[in-house]
Amino acid sequence: MFKSKGYANKKSENDAQQRTPLVGDSLKGLEVVDELQRLGISYHFQMEINQILEIINERFNNEEEGLEWNNNRSLYATSLHFRILRQHGYHIPEDVFKEFKNDIENLDNICEVKAKGMLSLYEASFLAMEGESFLDEARQFAVQHLSKYLKSNNNDQIICTMIRHALQLPFHWRMPRLEARWFIDNVYQTKPNSNPVLLNLAKLDFNIVQSIHQDDLKDVSRWWKSTGLGEKLEFARDRLMANFFWSVGMGCEPHLQYLRKMSTKIASFITIVDDVYDLYGTLDELELFTDAVERWNIGAIDSLPNYMQICFIALHNTINDMAFDAIKDHGVNVIPYLRKMWTDLCKTFLIEAKWYYTNYKPTFEEYLENAWISVSGSLLLVHAYVFTTNSLTIEALECLQFYPNIIRYSSIIFRLANDLASSSEEAKRGEVAKSIQCYMNDTGASEQEARRYLKDFIMESWKKLNEEVQTLNNSPLLSKSFIEIALNVARISHTVYQHIDGHTVEDHETKDRVLSLFIKPA
Repeated sequence: MFKSKGYANKKSENDAQQRTPLVGDSLKGLEVVDELQRLGISYHFQMEINQILEIINERFNNEEEGLEWNNNRSLYATSLHFRILRQHGYHIPEDVFKEFKNDIENLDNICEVKAKGMLSLYEASFLAMEGESFLDEARQFAVQHLSKYLKSNNNDQIICTMIRHALQLPFHWRMPRLEARWFIDNVYQTKPNSNPVLLNLAKLDFNIVQSIHQDDLKDVSRWWKSTGLGEKLEFARDRLMANFFWSVGMGCEPHLQYLRKMSTKIASFITIVDDVYDLYGTLDELELFTDAVERWNIGAIDSLPNYMQICFIALHNTINDMAFDAIKDHGVNVIPYLRKMWTDLCKTFLIEAKWYYTNYKPTFEEYLENAWISVSGSLLLVHAYVFTTNSLTIEALECLQFYPNIIRYSSIIFRLANDLASSSEEAKRGEVAKSIQCYMNDTGASEQEARRYLKDFIMESWKKLNEEVQTLNNSPLLSKSFIEIALNVARISHTVYQHIDGHTVEDHETKDRVLSLFIKPA
């Protein structure tokens, strides 16, 4: 068994090569990688995982060994191979499934062994990119047969539990840390053939990381209290815990403490500014506030009402403090780029306010072009680049300020997931039309049809995001860490908005998630 770099001394590459006997069995190696990911401890074994996957990929591309793999593979093994290697940036073609097409289409009943393969195929299909039509067909087929399996079988509770969980939300779309807790509690510790050493390590790691998150939360709680914003701006939502939950969704590993603390602060200001535009400010006041943010000058606040002055000064000072850290550590002035993100966000908020005050109904296209920025994912991600990158560059910041596709697609998913959960309640409150209402107005569709369209739009956006990740895998500008955070923004949106608007409404499920991540040890 591998040794964790988190609990052992640093090792040489020669030692690592001697510790990878599982590469002789490609399927076993892939299963171990999958378990490490699901248990939330893969970051301790990244060097070993990279080595295993490199060897498996070389074998697959080797003509003789690739032929042997093809002759001995199962649907389960092929799907796992496809998913794991694509997750790690390897080019694995959709064609690996062509041998199974007839077998899948002619399958009427599935036993437990075949259910495992069908579940693996279902999970793999969410790594699809544009144009991979077979994976769309395979996903629909898998959903149909897995649902049928659940109704007619209850022999293997583990596989049934995993199927129900996956049909709610696939592994590729789930928040990593919350998924690790679920997998430990509901699958691995009840699984008959689980590895007790891995289970103990996963629990130990979870509890250690939980204690780090508790320390992070204490720090940001002290900061939030020191600002006094919760008391001074009574109209605004006080959602510190929800904002911290977002930050853990973006990056849960111990070394990302700075990201979590700063992102919690950023999310807190996003929530406040959103409420200023949505709930409290008059249109004239909002135009003045937008102008003040664009000028980024304390002198611009003289014309603002008192509550806006408080909000702007707190925002201005916090962002400038973050920029000071960047100048001190990297020698790069990031203020122009961060200021642009806040200006763009406020301008989109202002557009939505104008739509509201004039009763204007935007088209779906017009709405989405504004709303994928107003949802704030792009602002979070550009700040996250500043908080996590070891070597900030002006070139990368110039690129990010024009919103490359990885930011756009992640933000579109964020926006549409938000709208699916919150638009009905917001419509009742008389707020500006969201994507569902805009699509219904454009096409005359029913709400059910509009929701189906949005879910399909999310799926297509994920395909584009998957392809963008593949393209950027060896990018000299954006690190793998940043790319993973961009994926995580889309993932956390699925979690928070899975049933209701979990950011605004603290229901029992939201509270249970907070307890499982930050309070209750594994």
